[in-house]
Amino acid sequence: MSEIIVLKKGLDVPVKGSADLRVSKSMTPATVAVRPDDVKGLLPRLLVKEGDRVLCGSPVIADKKNPEILLTAPVSGSVKEIVRGEKRKLLAVLIEADDTQEFVDFGVSNPAALSADEVKAALLGSGLWPMLVQRPYGILADPAATPKAVFVSAFNSGPLAADTEFTLGSQVAFIQKGIEALARIAPVHVSLDASVKDSAFSRLTGCTLHLFRGKHPAGNVGVQISHISPIRKGETVWTLPLHGLAAIGKLFATGRYNVRRLVAVTGPAAIEPSYVETVPGTPVKCFAPFYGNTPELDRFISGDLLSGANVGEDGFLGWRDDQITIIHEGTEKEFIGWIRPLRWKQFSTDRSYFSWLTPWRKYDMTTNLHGGPRPFLMNDGYYAKVLPMDIYPVFLAKACLAGDIDKMEKFGIYEVLPEDLATCEFVDPSKIYIQDCIAKGIDLMLKEMA
Repeated sequence: MSEIIVLKKGLDVPVKGSADLRVSKSMTPATVAVRPDDVKGLLPRLLVKEGDRVLCGSPVIADKKNPEILLTAPVSGSVKEIVRGEKRKLLAVLIEADDTQEFVDFGVSNPAALSADEVKAALLGSGLWPMLVQRPYGILADPAATPKAVFVSAFNSGPLAADTEFTLGSQVAFIQKGIEALARIAPVHVSLDASVKDSAFSRLTGCTLHLFRGKHPAGNVGVQISHISPIRKGETVWTLPLHGLAAIGKLFATGRYNVRRLVAVTGPAAIEPSYVETVPGTPVKCFAPFYGNTPELDRFISGDLLSGANVGEDGFLGWRDDQITIIHEGTEKEFIGWIRPLRWKQFSTDRSYFSWLTPWRKYDMTTNLHGGPRPFLMNDGYYAKVLPMDIYPVFLAKACLAGDIDKMEKFGIYEVLPEDLATCEFVDPSKIYIQDCIAKGIDLMLKEMA
């Protein structure tokens, strides 16, 4: 195991609503969605029609560019509805779940005895391949490529994030199996939280373990890669969430496609936040016991409140997400705003208020921006103090806004995804949507560099 990598920059957002370490509910929703938009880089081709019968693991959507890449059904049942948007864009396939689940049998195998091509074929055929994210750009991994390494973060430092020791500590055997499988393709690196004593994941073998200590985004795999083996032009790496690694292990150990996971229901607007066992594609309305009778006053986020997706009450749990965050919409205006002498209920990162006197306090935060967008603050160090990466976030964001590919390359576009700069967006006094800037820059790179 490597020495502890201490990150001195970062920010832990002190927000209320962390999930109690208990499972309050286990469910298979009546209807589950398979959404191609959850997988960046997938060009969907529909493989089923309304009324078709599917098993858990049956192909539902294929990639037009690479038909071997599949999205498969997370539950068994019948196809209830094909949801399309403008210009008949495929938005979702809704599956009405059976009371008793049936699975496709993919066969039990020992991944350590398989070749790289055989492991890839198993992941492609089962529908688990889309768990793999290729960097740079955060797109669907290319089966024809060989990455320099596979990186997995065994902890999440995001606001109110799920505790992986609680959710996956009992699945170490499956995670080990998943490591054995991916190690046939490329070296595997797993990053652990150095502050957790006797971590269940510290006994993993067949991979390189790294210890990180620091504030958010210390748990972001992109930040970890920048300290372990930075991505250079022409290089590719693959990443996947820890529960995805466990799902791969289950595939080889049981022969079943099983993406059930513990999901943390969190947020200052959540009622008795705790964990729910369910599948990706679960409708947000299934979490109704965790919010009140006025959902129009809340925002529902699949993921954490800094980098998650605003899916709304009619949305679904994301394909790779293990957290639902419920937060109040901040629509009210505050009288005389920032010039008020005392703002005990407001958090400030730069001692504008008195929150620095009570560092232990958690805040009932809302989505209120407390102001509108304005010109970029020119002091790059203001943002860099919460970003433990060797890049210039303001210059990178401006290069993305300008569409200057040369400068985007110069300032680190290959190393980041929008989530890596979420803390910069949170502290930004200019109210700039920095993550959107990075996302647009990445889209331009994909278009121009293809």
